Amino acid sequence: MKKLVSLLSVVLFMSCVVEEGIDGRDGGLIVSSAFEIVVDFNPSNNYEIVEPYGFDVFEYDVTLVYILWETDNGQDVWRLLPQSTIFVGGATLTYNFDFTQTDVKLFLEGTANFDNLSAVWTQDVVFRIVVVPADNVSNLSNPEMTDFDSSLFQKRD
Repeated sequence: MKKLVSLLSVVLFMSCVVEEGIDGRDGGLIVSSAFEIVVDFNPSNNYEIVEPYGFDVFEYDVTLVYILWETDNGQDVWRLLPQSTIFVGGATLTYNFDFTQTDVKLFLEGTANFDNLSAVWTQDVVFRIVVVPADNVSNLSNPEMTDFDSSLFQKRD
């Protein structure tokens, strides 16, 4: 019965439609921008690459980067960066990134000697970059967010 009530609550909550967005803006579908790139890391690019977005990224938007880690039964398996590997002997390799409002930088870091890595770790590495739209809500007056009472929620068994 608990599961049925929970499921019903979720369905009712999800069926609510917001007619207006923040500051009276029309509430519409928000879509993240995403693209994939194939990267070769080598000494000539200092094992890093800077990729411009090619579209507008706003001040509070955030960037997530995924690496194509493997393919399992024809399905791509993506992992969120940073992603690390420990080699025999304890050397580490980490795929990492940072971002600005204009570009994203993908780079290798760790204790492994990058010059000695097999091409599988450095050549034709596929990344998916996702820019998630966000808004600064710190100045918004929203009683539903400030008058939050966590005691209303049931603890899971």
